[in-house]
Amino acid sequence: MAVYLICYAISFFMARRHLYVPSGLILIAAAAWLYMRDYRRTGNLIHLRGLFCLAFVGGQGISCFKLSRLQTDWQTETWICFLLAAASFWLAFEGADRLAERRNRGPAGQTEKAGEECGPDAKMPDYARRLLTAMAAVTGLAWVAFLFEAFWLGFVPLFSYGVPHAYSYFHVSGVHYFTVSSVLVPSMAVVYGAMVRRGNCPLQRTRGFWAAAALAVLSLALPVLCVSRFQLIMAAGMALFTFISINRTVRLRYVLLLLALMIPAYLGLTVMRSHSVSYLNGIFEMKNSATPIFITQPYMYIANNYDNFNCLVEGLETYAWGRRMLFPLWAFTGLKFVAPVLVSFPLFVTKEELTTVTLFYDAYYDFGPAGMVLFGAALGAVCCLLVRWRSRGGSLAEHLIYAQTAMYMALSFFTTWFSNPTTWFYLGMTGAVCWYVGHAGGRKRHPGRR
Repeated sequence: MAVYLICYAISFFMARRHLYVPSGLILIAAAAWLYMRDYRRTGNLIHLRGLFCLAFVGGQGISCFKLSRLQTDWQTETWICFLLAAASFWLAFEGADRLAERRNRGPAGQTEKAGEECGPDAKMPDYARRLLTAMAAVTGLAWVAFLFEAFWLGFVPLFSYGVPHAYSYFHVSGVHYFTVSSVLVPSMAVVYGAMVRRGNCPLQRTRGFWAAAALAVLSLALPVLCVSRFQLIMAAGMALFTFISINRTVRLRYVLLLLALMIPAYLGLTVMRSHSVSYLNGIFEMKNSATPIFITQPYMYIANNYDNFNCLVEGLETYAWGRRMLFPLWAFTGLKFVAPVLVSFPLFVTKEELTTVTLFYDAYYDFGPAGMVLFGAALGAVCCLLVRWRSRGGSLAEHLIYAQTAMYMALSFFTTWFSNPTTWFYLGMTGAVCWYVGHAGGRKRHPGRR
């Protein structure tokens, strides 16, 4: 943390002197150092604190480059808030980890390495069959919901040519949660494969494998039909993180290779959304108009989120006192329709089309700098519990929850995950699947443990 604080101070003073690129590079280096610190200590490629620091601090460094005319110098309060968010998360995680170490035999890194090699479980085939049934149920619900939305709205985004924002209108309230739940199925397929392998069941390795593969393909077809790059990234990312969570010997270079393979799919969906290069360049307003679109687009979807937060700091007059972060409650109970005042808040952004924000946007909207500290500390403590829970060797199905949380940490620069109803719907459905498969399903048996 001392290294991060020193780098942050240097980055701040450089930005004040308009040395934008060096300012950003220093923060990116600090983010990489924080990630590698946790990775080397634990051997966990998807360590939740490491991912958060890499994404949130690294994203801030990318935003410091100021490559777009939409970006301006941040307020001092904005810099302080970003510092409070990262520091409170890191310190709360560290404090919770040390407290847990006192109650157990060793640090999380040592615990993780215990019991990795486990023999087959006699009950594993039963759990695998249940998981395959759950996969079929989730896929079926997702497709029924999608077909209902297509019928009710009268169009399918993939076939709506010349309409850049077709997916934005493809929502039937309440139903769309089930449509997007298809992103959970590829992760379940990864868990299913691990269960069958450990259960030593040749029949399920053949028939079950093809059934799981077919369900995964059917689920991935929905993001394509919806022309949703976000859903595709979520599905692929959670499946990758689930695989890493189960197979802890995966090397970093293989992960980078798999991420590189996602680029063509991402660009393809951009084309299918009728987003032309001239259209996107007009929105992003890059200072160098010759910047290739495959650099411009991901840059702005990371960088502008921090500038949107700065807009919030500049424009917010009164705090919402919890109403923003309680939006999932208003959505699931239907109170947002009964009392619209609960959700009627202005959105402070640099441009109407660029609405993505950071993980802490609503925390500041509700409580200002105090919200950054409280939310960051609470999230850090919860992430520490999840890391230690996974390290003790929970059920294979529980890897789904860890991988999903890892995805949110890896995209902490993108949106307010935990005040988004869809996030809680995903977690609820994942929890239901874990319960159905069996909480003790595939529990690792460590030597000497009864």
